[in-house]
Amino acid sequence: MDGVHEVDIGLADAVAAVRDELLEAAARGAGQDLAFTVGPVEMEFEVELRADANAKGKFKVWAVTAEAGAGVSRGRTHRVSFTLTPRSADGADLLIRGAAPRRKGPGNTAEHRPG
Repeated sequence: MDGVHEVDIGLADAVAAVRDELLEAAARGAGQDLAFTVGPVEMEFEVELRADANAKGKFKVWAVTAEAGAGVSRGRTHRVSFTLTPRSADGADLLIRGAAPRRKGPGNTAEHRPG
């Protein structure tokens, strides 16, 4: 596999990275005027099952890059897809907030025309 760099990312680590990014986006938008509800997050990975050397009889699921997936035999990789629906700790929808865009100028002047 010349020139191909395999990246070992555990599936749990990949999901955690998405969760961390959503939490960062929510933190950055705290106190802002406009909020977006985070809807379902669809994730799809090419994964490889590998025996865990530290835990006898257990396997670990590793997400592989497209380059690494192309170099691994078909019998060893699997496609996994799932949907997550993010919720806050209290079970409410996760909100990502941002400042509402401020319009420049006088706005709608039709309402202000003399009779």
